[in-house]
Amino acid sequence: MFETLIQKLQEDKYITLETTPSHEPQFNQIIEKIKQTEVYKKVDGFSATDNPLAKLKYNALFAAIKIQNEFNKPCIATMTMRDRNKIALQSDLLGANDFDVRAILALTGDPAKMSDQPHAKGVFEANSNMLLKIIKSFNFGMDFAGRPFKFKPKEIYPFAVTNSYAKSFKSLEKKMHKKINEGALGIISQPVYDINNAKQLLESFENAKEDVVDQKKSAQLIFGIFPITKLRTALFLSAQVPGIHVPQDWIDKLEAAHQISEAEEYKVGMELNRNLLRDINNLHPKIHLMTANKFDLANELLD
Repeated sequence: MFETLIQKLQEDKYITLETTPSHEPQFNQIIEKIKQTEVYKKVDGFSATDNPLAKLKYNALFAAIKIQNEFNKPCIATMTMRDRNKIALQSDLLGANDFDVRAILALTGDPAKMSDQPHAKGVFEANSNMLLKIIKSFNFGMDFAGRPFKFKPKEIYPFAVTNSYAKSFKSLEKKMHKKINEGALGIISQPVYDINNAKQLLESFENAKEDVVDQKKSAQLIFGIFPITKLRTALFLSAQVPGIHVPQDWIDKLEAAHQISEAEEYKVGMELNRNLLRDINNLHPKIHLMTANKFDLANELLD
């Protein structure tokens, strides 16, 4: 399962779809939404988020188990440094390994002050590079303290993230270089909306791969795509989310459509997204699709 996913990432077209577990004690409603749209037939795998914005959600590792058992496709489980120290991180990895959850997206995590839980405190023993180092240790058959396991864990496939835009792409290169050096096989970008931005990011990624210690496995950049179908979404992302660049022509076209009708706004947004998806596929067909559990939107876009 995972070997096929990594092979597709390194050699072929690759697409994964993000799921966001909800504030509920079960995951079945998301499974059912995926089934209804049949979007699972159009993707190579899934991901599950880990309490984004520090809001309480169903656990990403358990969500990954559910998805893999239901669709027989791999799920990349997100793990953040915000909520766990190195003991809990390793304990979760050991349990996940036994249930064949072996693709892990390492994140530092959003600040705990954003949480909906009163007086929540972040752990943050280190940033996501520590989790990548822990995974590397596991893949060598030992824990982070260098103590060997009696039974070597099944191989874990680490992923990481990067901003998609910066005033200085050299700063992105340095961060990506560290993550690749720590073993990240795929680095998922924040959403891109401009093909020139995508080209610049891909060039920076290729620069970041230079002089990497372990060249046995080729790391790949994965373009994040978060479809915009509303003007207000474009304005929010452009103004409020660092590391994302929404082109002015997207905003202008959505604004003109917004003046006509909601249906026209959606139509123009989907056209912009389809064109972007086509251009990314022609440039570098490695995509991670994020639709905030709007699987009907994902299904329509992938058509």
